[in-house]
Amino acid sequence: MQETKRRRMAAGFSLLETMVALIVLAVGILGLAALLYDSLSYMQGSQDDFIAQQKAEEAAEAIFTAKYSNNATFAQISNNSGGNPNGLFLTGPQPLLQAGPDGLVGSINDGGAPPAAIVYPGPDGKLGTADDIIAPLTNFTRTIAITNLASEPSGDVRDVIITINYKTGKFTRQYQLETYVSQF
Repeated sequence: MQETKRRRMAAGFSLLETMVALIVLAVGILGLAALLYDSLSYMQGSQDDFIAQQKAEEAAEAIFTAKYSNNATFAQISNNSGGNPNGLFLTGPQPLLQAGPDGLVGSINDGGAPPAAIVYPGPDGKLGTADDIIAPLTNFTRTIAITNLASEPSGDVRDVIITINYKTGKFTRQYQLETYVSQF
């Protein structure tokens, strides 16, 4: 009788118990792998985050440069829409294009310009050689919204909101920059 008890205690796991334990372990490992994949995809977007920030700042700098170098009047620092056909900046999301002849990104003169691109050094590791890699920024759009500031009824200050929308991996992201431009 004691020998039977010892055999039961030393019997170990059954095949069914082992299979259930392996399934639970596999589900846990697959969940961690999916989490790791999503984390890596999200982190790879950090380069696109930086590009979006730089492209928004580029548009803001172009607006300030045009205004303060007298290349554009204050009336032209607005959206080109039915209310103001003299405005220089297009309404709604626009693809990122290189600046047109006026030197302003996102303006009405950008039509027909090639897409904006990032240039990486090629296999030789040197930028500016024939093997450089050109990566067009086709997954980005830029919206420049220029409105009169509500707290300034005289219309001397305008609110400029630059929004960059982009897709990185399976994530859709947005970067927004808000600034003001004054008539003076």
